[in-house]
Amino acid sequence: MALSIRTERIRIPLEYMEIEGVLSLPEDALGVVMFADTGVGARVKPGNDYLGAALRGVRLGTLWLDLLRPEEAQAKAPRPPAALLHARLAAACGWLGRHPATESLPVALFGAGEAGAAALELASGRPACICAVVTRGASVDMVETGTLAKIAVPTLLIVGSLDDALLAASRGAYAALRCKKRLEIVPGATRDFEEPGSPEVVARLARAWFLQHARFAMA
Repeated sequence: MALSIRTERIRIPLEYMEIEGVLSLPEDALGVVMFADTGVGARVKPGNDYLGAALRGVRLGTLWLDLLRPEEAQAKAPRPPAALLHARLAAACGWLGRHPATESLPVALFGAGEAGAAALELASGRPACICAVVTRGASVDMVETGTLAKIAVPTLLIVGSLDDALLAASRGAYAALRCKKRLEIVPGATRDFEEPGSPEVVARLARAWFLQHARFAMA
C-alpha cells in the first residue's frame, strides 16, 4: 500500500532573497532530509528524483531547496561563495525547526558539489540540529581540515571511481573526520553520477545511512 505524501511549495525569507523549495512528507515520517544542490533543476533530474522517491518510500521526508538566486543560476554566472550557501542552508534548517509539520523530526543533510561542502560546514557548527550527513561528489577540497574535524554527526562520503581529483580529496577529507564515518566509492561513476546504475547505488547507500541515524535520533 502506497504511503500518503503531503507536498507543499515553500518560501524561506532572507534579507536579500527568498529560498524556494518543495517539502514532501510521508505519513508518520521518521525524519526529513534537506537537499543541498546548486545544479539548475536539480530536483527533477532523474537521479535525484529517484533518490527522493526512495527516501520517501521508507518514511523519510525530503526538502529540496533552490539555493541560487535566478542570476546566480545562469550557466556562466559565478557561483556564490561557500559562506553564502552555508547561510542559506542554516536558514532552511532553522525553518524546519519552526515548521509545525517538521519541528519534532530529526533533520539530515544530503549535499552535492559545492553545496555538499556547505552541508559539511553546516554540520560542523550545528550538531544538535543535524542527525546525519551524506555527500555525493561534494567539493570537499573547499572545506578546511579543522572544520571537518568538528563534525560530530555520522557522515557518509560518496564519490565516483572515475573522478580522480575528487577521489583523492575525499580520501583526505575522510581521514580528517573524527565522527562516525564511511567513504563509499561507486565503480564506474563520474562526478555527476549519471552512468547506468549509479543513481540506484547512491540511493541505496543514502537511504540506509539516513534510515539508521534518523531512527537513532528519535530513540
